[in-house]
Amino acid sequence: MKQAAALAGGLMLFPASVLAQSATPIASPIAAGPSVVATYTLPSIPLGQYQDAALPDYPVADDHGFELGGIGSDLWHQPGSPDDEFWMITDRGPNGTATVDGEDRITFPTSDFDPIILHVKVADDEIQILDALPIVGESGAPVTGVSNRDGADEKPYNFDGTEEIDYNTSGVDTEGLIRTEAGDFWLAEEYSPSILHVGADGKVIARYTPAGITLDGADYPVYDTLPAIYGDRRGNRGFEGLAISGDGTTLFAALQSPLYVPDSDTGKASVNTRILAVDVATGKATAEYVYQFDDVNEFDPSQEGKVDAMKLSSIVWIDENTLLINERTDPVSKLYAVDLSNATNILGGPYDDATTDPSLEASNDLSGTDVTPLAKTLVVDLSTLDGVPGKVEGVAVIDDNTIAIANDNDFQITEVGPDGKNIPTGTPSELLIINIPDGI
Repeated sequence: MKQAAALAGGLMLFPASVLAQSATPIASPIAAGPSVVATYTLPSIPLGQYQDAALPDYPVADDHGFELGGIGSDLWHQPGSPDDEFWMITDRGPNGTATVDGEDRITFPTSDFDPIILHVKVADDEIQILDALPIVGESGAPVTGVSNRDGADEKPYNFDGTEEIDYNTSGVDTEGLIRTEAGDFWLAEEYSPSILHVGADGKVIARYTPAGITLDGADYPVYDTLPAIYGDRRGNRGFEGLAISGDGTTLFAALQSPLYVPDSDTGKASVNTRILAVDVATGKATAEYVYQFDDVNEFDPSQEGKVDAMKLSSIVWIDENTLLINERTDPVSKLYAVDLSNATNILGGPYDDATTDPSLEASNDLSGTDVTPLAKTLVVDLSTLDGVPGKVEGVAVIDDNTIAIANDNDFQITEVGPDGKNIPTGTPSELLIINIPDGI
C-alpha cells in the first residue's frame, strides 16, 4: 500500500510518482444489469497527522487513534474532468455517544478537527488524495464541526462524555458538495440547516440560514434568507444533499428527514420531506417540492416499520426537469429519478407556515390536497449489487451509463480501547464505480 507523504505545500499528499501516472480509464463492461465495476479504498492515514499537515497552525491536540474518514459525505465529479478524478468532503468529524449518569451524550473526541474538501484520484484500488482544502473562516481559523447553538443543536461533550465543550457558531456539519466551473464550492450542512458558499481557497464566503437564525459571532457573513420553517429540522437531519442546475443559477438542497412540524412525534411518523431550490445570486429560495418516502417495510424490511429510518442523501441535477436522488436507510440505498415538471411548488404557501393544521408532515396522504409530490422512477437499487457498503451518502454521475458512489464510514468509530484510543474496525472509506447499462 502506498504511504502518504508530506510535500512542500504542507498538505498530506501521495508521492509524485503516483500522481504522474496517466489517468486510469474506468471500465464499463457489458452487463445484464447494473453492476459494480471497480472499488477503491482510502488507505490508513492518522487523523491528527493529516490535519497537522493540512493546517499546520491549528494541529489536532489528540486524535484518539482516529484515521481520516467520513470523506463520502458527498461526492462530486466535475463535468469534463478525467473520469478518475473526484471531489469529496468529510462530515463534521468523529462523533459518538457516551452514557453518563444515565444520560446519552453526543461526544466530539476531536473537537478541533476541521471539515475538509478533498480532490482525489482513483487508481490501483486506492483513493489517492491530490489536494486538501480545510474549511476556514474569514480569519483563516478552522470552522470546526462543533454544534452552533445551545437549545437548538446537540450539546457537545468531550471524548468520554464527562465534560461539556463550548458551542461554536462557526461550526458546520458538512454534507452536500458542489464545485463550480470557476473553482469555488457550495456546501450543504445540517445544523441550521444551511447552505455555504466557499471560495477556491477553502474560506467561507457566505452562509445562508433559515430566517431568524443569524449565528451572531460567526467567523464569516451569515444571511438568514431561507424559509423560517426549516429551522424546525430534526437534530442531525438537516440538508444532506446538494445539486446545481446546468446553467449554474439554481441550487437544489435535499432535506434529509421530515421537519418536526408541529412536533417530533409527527416528524418521526411522516413520509414527507422537502427539496428546496435556491437562487445562487441571492441565496433566496425560488421553489420548494415535496418528496415522499417509500413504505419503509417494503423498502427495507430490516427496519421493522421504523418510518424515521428513511432519509435522503445525495442529489444530482440531470436536466431541467430531472434530479437523481438517493433515498436510503443505513443498509439500503435506492437511486430515483424525480420529475420536477408536474410537482407542486409549495414555496410561500400554507405548508411553509408552522401554524398550518394539519402540517405537511402530518399529511402522509396528499391525495385529497392540491399538492402533487415529486414523481419517482427507480434507476438502481444499490443494495442488490455485490460489494456496496452501507450508508451510501455520495453519488456522482460520470456519464449516461456510469455513476460513482461513496460511503460515509463515520471515521470508523467503533469501540474504545483501554488506552482511550479508538479501535478502527469498521468499514473503510470506499468509492465505487457502477455501470448502468440502461442509462440514468
